[in-house]
Amino acid sequence: MNPKLGSLLATAVAAALVQAPSPVAAQAFTPPQGVGSVTLAWQYVDNLGHLYTDGFFAARGQSVTMSVDLELDYGVTDRLSATFDVPYVWARYTGSLPSFSNLPRDNCRCWHSALQDFTFAARYRLGDDSWAVTPLVRYVLPSHDYAFRGEAVSGRDLRETQLGFSTGAKLGFLPRASVQAGYTYAFVEKVLNIKLDRSNAFVDIGYALTPRLYVHANGLLQRTHGGLRGGSVTGHPFPLPGELGPLPLGGGRDRVLRVNNWKVGGGLSYGVGPLDVFASVTNVVQGTDSHRSQAYTVGATWYFDLSR
Repeated sequence: MNPKLGSLLATAVAAALVQAPSPVAAQAFTPPQGVGSVTLAWQYVDNLGHLYTDGFFAARGQSVTMSVDLELDYGVTDRLSATFDVPYVWARYTGSLPSFSNLPRDNCRCWHSALQDFTFAARYRLGDDSWAVTPLVRYVLPSHDYAFRGEAVSGRDLRETQLGFSTGAKLGFLPRASVQAGYTYAFVEKVLNIKLDRSNAFVDIGYALTPRLYVHANGLLQRTHGGLRGGSVTGHPFPLPGELGPLPLGGGRDRVLRVNNWKVGGGLSYGVGPLDVFASVTNVVQGTDSHRSQAYTVGATWYFDLSR
């Protein structure tokens, strides 16, 4: 396999791990026909507290999650690739005060774990080795009816269909530099007839320090088209619990919030033969009705070639 392609693919994995259910499916460049990859990644997310509707941060309702993510990607043709992804997630409430949900699974401050969602994706690349525009489609299916109420949960247990594109280019005036960007719109299963559709966008800029070592920095944006606002302790635009008050949502209120945020981060990847190892960190720097969190990811991608 072309080592430059392998390095670029692994870099995109590290960039996308913290912002999409399917890391590889965020890439603009697809593998050649018959070439595939297996990615195994570990991620630790420290939820430091909550950002309210007015953006005010309160260090309350803290939790941590850990996940192991397995992803398979395969080049069906030189332009079409198929991807499958599934994470296993551990979660624990860590706040010093009783949780917002007041559920035993949170207040025991013990670990809970479950298989999360299956993600199926397909990408079709337009372009050549130096640039690409790649439409994509993803389908997210909960693996089973796992717990979603409270802070110590594996996910939201909602089906999604995502449509979008990613684009990438190697910068001619800086031969070792590249840039990628992408956008997806998620059609999310409604809860109590509440619309929860979502937009996600990212931009990633990277540079090959050596033929094997690649570093990058990124920005990630999320906007929810629908959902409910929880209000704020300052009373602007309305006091807690905001639009959540009359709804019988119990500890599942996080599921229907209008989560908006943006994140910044970066990472590196290093190639060793058919294997690339990578690490990245991402921080939520601003948002509304969102967790403020820090995510740390490490992993490895192994490439194989069935075309021979």
